[in-house]
Amino acid sequence: MNRVLAPERLAALVGDFNRSPAYRGLRQALQELIGDGRIPLGTRLPSERAVTLALGVSRNTVTRAYADLIAAGFASARQGAGTYATVPLERRRAHDHALHALGSGHSTEGSLDLNCAAGAATPGVAAAYERALAALPSYLGSAGYLPSGLPHLQAMIAASYARRGLPTAAEQIIVTSGALSALAIVARALSRPGDRVMLESPVYSNAIEALRLGGGKLITSPLADPLGEDGWDMDGIEATLRQTSPHLAYLIPDFQNPTGFLMGDATRIRYATALRQTRTTAIVDETLQPTALSDAPMPAPFAAHAADAITLGSASKMFWGGLRVGWIRAPRDLVSRLITARVQFDLGSSLFDQLVVAELLAQPDILANRREQLRQRRDALVTALREHLPDWRFRVPAGGLTLWLQLPHGSATRLCADMERVGVHLAPGPVFSVEGGADGWLRIPYAKPEEDLVRAVKEVAKVWTAAPRESTTHSGAARRLIA
Repeated sequence: MNRVLAPERLAALVGDFNRSPAYRGLRQALQELIGDGRIPLGTRLPSERAVTLALGVSRNTVTRAYADLIAAGFASARQGAGTYATVPLERRRAHDHALHALGSGHSTEGSLDLNCAAGAATPGVAAAYERALAALPSYLGSAGYLPSGLPHLQAMIAASYARRGLPTAAEQIIVTSGALSALAIVARALSRPGDRVMLESPVYSNAIEALRLGGGKLITSPLADPLGEDGWDMDGIEATLRQTSPHLAYLIPDFQNPTGFLMGDATRIRYATALRQTRTTAIVDETLQPTALSDAPMPAPFAAHAADAITLGSASKMFWGGLRVGWIRAPRDLVSRLITARVQFDLGSSLFDQLVVAELLAQPDILANRREQLRQRRDALVTALREHLPDWRFRVPAGGLTLWLQLPHGSATRLCADMERVGVHLAPGPVFSVEGGADGWLRIPYAKPEEDLVRAVKEVAKVWTAAPRESTTHSGAARRLIA
């Protein structure tokens, strides 16, 4: 189903574009909006006549802007059907190193792999393993199969939701082998091949693949200006919901990956209302929720506003990526359905790893130390970027694990390919898009030690300054960095 961009909406998105000359400014504004996903791929653009009236420009201006947009590969004309947003073929997921298995030959001694937003284990993890090993013998007399999870751990996770204002019973928790496994289980249980699934753009790359492999027909819902204050373009989200009526919607309201945005309470309420109107079930990824790096109060869980929402969580971002324990918080009437789907994947998560997570959750100081570590690493990365790449634009998130950076010009995909040659592995914008786009953006995680982050920025700066300058397509004045 093709979405249609209303002329009034286009006018709001392009804003006060450069009119010297107007056709070029309009083309640049549209190219940026399509490139970074705020106009989703496959969207039908308004007719030339409608744009002329909405923007107060001449018909020739719009005709030439559309023609240049098509020539640049960011639109396609369909005879008798209109003009549709697209991206050049070479930018469509052209550099997906992030999904390659570790040990596949990409990393070499001395290289820096910044594809994965994870680092070494948090201090305290080794001691938790020792305590779990001491507790393990009391469980060895059982079969060890726990499709719903270790009861003690279920209760602890349920209590954590209750402390955040979302009453939850232990039987509403299903422990899984990580959040990605949880997403696959939900997709298997609640959708059929061909069902529409809405997800944000840009978004966590592995979620794209999990939902695609589940047979879903993926529909993107663009975020707002990634350098602005408000991450979610609710007008665009509501229009997408009305026009496509997706069965499921995957969203990351807490320190969204890769942008780092945190959805406020008012936006959560509006979003939940829009989902109810189209009977769309939300799959809410809270993997990064515990990574708040400020003392500001966190918003209420999304499920507090959407009773039918399914929430995903994980221990990997809190403690260690090698600890493959995640969970699903589900409405009571869906629990048995999800467990039935779960046993098609496995008969339960590692009991030993669940014991480890229970030990870690009982020690709040461990998570507090992890947050302080991340805060220091984020600040070190920000300082290095401002010193060595002062023209790059980004906002400093209040949590999460990554910075989302806009290059002043050129292709992030090409830059990442050049960085591979000097042993620095990065993920460019198209990795986080369903069908491409966002090639002027780059994600850098700050889960690695400070010295590695600073070294990586210096290496990027060397390659960046040595590369020939390409013309920019970014419109508008430079924005102030947001701390």
